[in-house]
Amino acid sequence: MTSLQPLVIPEHSLDRDCTTLSRHVLQQLQSFSPEAQDLSAIMTRIALAGKLIARRLSRAGLMADVLGFTGETNVQGESVKKMDVYANDVFISVFKQSGLVCRLASEEMDLPYYIPENCPIGRYTLLYDPIDGSSNVDINLNVGSIFAIRQQEGMDENGDGSDLLRDGRGQLAAGYILYGPSTMLVYSIGHGVHSFLLDPSLGEFILAQENIKIPDHGPIYSTNEGNFWQWDEAIRDYTRYVHRHEGYTARYSGALVGDIHRILMQGGVFLYPGTVKNPRGKLRLLYETAPLAFLVEQAGGKASDGTTRLLDIVPDKLHARSPLVIGSMEDVKLVESFIEDRKNRGN
Repeated sequence: MTSLQPLVIPEHSLDRDCTTLSRHVLQQLQSFSPEAQDLSAIMTRIALAGKLIARRLSRAGLMADVLGFTGETNVQGESVKKMDVYANDVFISVFKQSGLVCRLASEEMDLPYYIPENCPIGRYTLLYDPIDGSSNVDINLNVGSIFAIRQQEGMDENGDGSDLLRDGRGQLAAGYILYGPSTMLVYSIGHGVHSFLLDPSLGEFILAQENIKIPDHGPIYSTNEGNFWQWDEAIRDYTRYVHRHEGYTARYSGALVGDIHRILMQGGVFLYPGTVKNPRGKLRLLYETAPLAFLVEQAGGKASDGTTRLLDIVPDKLHARSPLVIGSMEDVKLVESFIEDRKNRGN
């Protein structure tokens, strides 16, 4: 009779299986101070919002009033999707009774949403894009949420969020949630970039990869070439360059988070330049480009508006836009070199 051998679980596997998001934040900060516990609790709440949104998306085609437009427009004049409204409400409801944040600012709201009962104790502001790429929801393609955490600085006496008009270097944390074949949360608190996968059986985000590093150069360029004739000549020059040289591959999904995640993992560059119609582009600085710039820089990449480091740009209004050139260090520098060359030539 053969004796049964005990199941041996490798130590690193057991540790990985047990590393939840909240535990990981505390490990990163190497502290159990009130500030560290606050950040851990905020990230846990963001994760909860991600779980609720992921559940809704997984059932979108089976439920009424989930797909399609509401018939309204947001502050940017864009048509609002029903999932935009739902996801925005999820973030508000998740944080409303948390005591963690004093206000939330979203690209779907004209002004920040204040939580008066939290303000005496909540020392933070959450900025977020609840659903980026919402046009993909109706056709069952990937979408994402983008977030950033900032320390409350000074008083906002008018309630218009004017104290948020600061550069992106002041972000305490930033990241995104990618809703796809699996739900993934990627974040940084200034100590590298780390990814977590939602395990539905546990209801927890479990550590998938630590200290993600974006390659210095990658084969992918990601941009909407349908706008080619609306771009400045410098961006058209770069596009012609990659068309004529081997080793480049175009990948563009129309969902910012998905495209950035591909660049983060495989290397390359994502471009959303300005156009004749929108010289500053369409992406919002506070809710999209600055959080992603914080994340990509932590992974060893680079992000700019084509000429200026994105984290150095100070917005002039709450919903200010900025062009975006982001990704591998060498690839972003190459795009910037085309812009600089055209500038030096005076056209």
